[in-house]
Amino acid sequence: MKPPYEDSPELRQAVIATCLEMNAMGINQGTSGNISVRAGGMMLITPSGVPYEKMAPKDLVQIPLDGSQLPDGQLKPSTEWPFHLAILQAKPSVNAVVHAHPVYCNALAMNRQAIPACHYMVAAFGGSDVPVAEYALFGSRQLSDNITRSLQNRSACLMANHGAVATGESLPRALWRMGELEALAKGYAASLTIGKPHILTETEMQEVTAAFAGYGLKDSR
Repeated sequence: MKPPYEDSPELRQAVIATCLEMNAMGINQGTSGNISVRAGGMMLITPSGVPYEKMAPKDLVQIPLDGSQLPDGQLKPSTEWPFHLAILQAKPSVNAVVHAHPVYCNALAMNRQAIPACHYMVAAFGGSDVPVAEYALFGSRQLSDNITRSLQNRSACLMANHGAVATGESLPRALWRMGELEALAKGYAASLTIGKPHILTETEMQEVTAAFAGYGLKDSR
């Protein structure tokens, strides 16, 4: 299923399948994560507190992208819906947002420690580091502002004392980025335990970015 997405039972089922895959990959626990997609003039997002294995397509919540009133008769959306909506509003090229609490991303987020250019794959997130969005209460306007600021020139970020968020041109790409982000966080954390990781220079990272342009990292699904 390729974007642009329109609301459909198939899209809703794809969101649920992605939630289940996220947990199967070990990058999220229980219902602590949440996923949203752009669907026409709406955002579809997972409901609050519903186990993924019990979630049905009808349970996903529609929220107007213009921020107007939610349609009646729906379950309560994830408490994190404000920052999902803010990301989709701020980044028109983004069609999916994945939020999760991966263990190693969490560890760095607890230390409020960005991931520097310790590995060339950092460039897959749009620059020479993966930043940490400043802390704010979950569900708050301030958290939305902090995250959208950190994602201005990036496709993912850590969230101080909270977790991580990854975006994508498609639902599979957003999940892929979250998995890659956790792999980077794990590698960086491990490198800190055995010495001081060597950080690639800005010139080296620019070379990687240029090489990625023809490498096929843009989503084709």
